[in-house]
Amino acid sequence: MYLTTSEIDTERVALTAYDLWKSYGNRTVVSGVSFTLNPGEILGLLGPNGAGKTTTVGMLYGAVVPSRGFVQLGQYQVHSQGRQVRFSMGIVTQEDNLDPDFTVFENLVIFAHHYRITGKSARKRAGELLELVGLQDYAQRRIDELSGGLKRRLVLARALINHPQVVFLDEPTTGLDPDARQDFWKLVIQLKNQGCGVLLTTHYMDEAQRLCDRLILLQQGKVIDEGTPDQLIERTVGKELVEIEGISEDILQQLATQYGTWYRTFGSNYLIALPIDNPQALWKELNTIPSVSLSRRSTNLEDVFLRLTGTSLD
Repeated sequence: MYLTTSEIDTERVALTAYDLWKSYGNRTVVSGVSFTLNPGEILGLLGPNGAGKTTTVGMLYGAVVPSRGFVQLGQYQVHSQGRQVRFSMGIVTQEDNLDPDFTVFENLVIFAHHYRITGKSARKRAGELLELVGLQDYAQRRIDELSGGLKRRLVLARALINHPQVVFLDEPTTGLDPDARQDFWKLVIQLKNQGCGVLLTTHYMDEAQRLCDRLILLQQGKVIDEGTPDQLIERTVGKELVEIEGISEDILQQLATQYGTWYRTFGSNYLIALPIDNPQALWKELNTIPSVSLSRRSTNLEDVFLRLTGTSLD
């Protein structure tokens, strides 16, 4: 049964995606995707290439019209009330698309005009945002004087010009060095703490694990799992894995059956999960096998993807 606008608690839910489908001719690329995003929550939408992430995100902010289903942002339907929705969201894409003909400050002031923020109000808002993202000392710089990390901060500031309820971050730290990524993460967490709902797509597993309160995993246009990073890791791959080199798959299959666990190929090697209830038993037996190389480690989100999809997120 379809939800209606009146059935959505717009005070507790920032964004609702309900039964989203998208087809191009006979090819269906998104199938029945549903989830909610709460105020003050960072939700990660993850999946390998071709999983339907780009199409799904496009439907969420109104760039792609769903074949079926609906998206609601606050009290507004995204695809039938686009004008109102535009004033309630901010979008950070992979491209900076900043205007090189204007200064950092001018880029924000001019962008504010798109949201009917003009004059003193626009200048005040631009100043507030430059301080928020730590660019106040760069206000009069030209865009080509900024590093990649500083440009990313400016793009985020621009997305916040209209005080959005929801911000979409589409691969926001692609190409940044580790220090710039860490700086950007701090700003995203600050948004969350201010009550903004944030939807993040990323190929960086450390980014998803560090930032996201909850994750939606997509494969072939469908939601295959969701939960907190810790929940997904523990229930999907356990707590510890062993990477093994030089073992036959027949022996590994026997051990997996004997100990009630799972294994996967990992390049030219194998991964096998240590049972949560008794990890030492399997570990000891692996150490009795001659001529194998063993490496024991904690599990992570990359392992979740490897097990669920048979591929990494890259």
